[in-house]
Amino acid sequence: MTDNPRQNPEAEGFGRSVPSRHDAQSGRIPTTDDELGFMPTEQIPTYGGADASTSELHPTEELRTADSYDRDLAAALAASTAAPAAVEPTAPPTTPRGTLDLGLLVLRVAVGAVALAHGLQKLLGIWGGPGLDGFESFLVDAGFEQARILALAGAIGEVVAGALLILGLATPFAAAGLLAVLINAWCVRQAADPGLQWFAPDGPELELLLAAVLVAVALTGPGRLSVEGRRRWATRPYVGSFVVLLLGVAGGVCLWIFLNGANPFA
Repeated sequence: MTDNPRQNPEAEGFGRSVPSRHDAQSGRIPTTDDELGFMPTEQIPTYGGADASTSELHPTEELRTADSYDRDLAAALAASTAAPAAVEPTAPPTTPRGTLDLGLLVLRVAVGAVALAHGLQKLLGIWGGPGLDGFESFLVDAGFEQARILALAGAIGEVVAGALLILGLATPFAAAGLLAVLINAWCVRQAADPGLQWFAPDGPELELLLAAVLVAVALTGPGRLSVEGRRRWATRPYVGSFVVLLLGVAGGVCLWIFLNGANPFA
């Protein structure tokens, strides 16, 4: 074995030389790259420490601390659980009504005054009316049962419903009650003179005209020139007024069927 490291077969292929026999015998430990036989290697750039200007590394985004994450999370939770802000409802636009309310006032007062006057005739006997006793006799002759109760209820009902129509208060109920009375008045007139009649005094033209006015007032509302004019259903009635009107019709028909029972067309 020679002392030349490049002629040492055991060192070939590893890119370095081994210490010579003389170094091994002398006991000196090799310390330099040349003594160790390492090949020159590429120098790795070092980080310049606190001096960022001498560093070849690109500046990085500053890391967020745990405290900043906690603050952001608390703010997000507070925003998700916060009560929604109240939004004030906007008032619907008012539509000009022109002379509509004045026309409804005329209809209400006209039909209410007629009902009030007829009710006072039956109840008190004024203005040439039959009075309560005369009205009861009329109902007995027409074939009604429980004539006394019907006479009292009919007279008081006409007075109250007529006053409510004039005031424009509980208009659908007042109109429905008067409609039930008019249905029975029409049936009495038809039963007294069978066949379809129309012209007064034998025909029911007055009863039918008053019934049509009552239906119109109930479906259109009393208007703003009334006691309940500020309510929405007084100017824009909907299903409720129609249902009350149907109940009035049903009540009038049932009253005739169960307390009289005659066929008005025979």
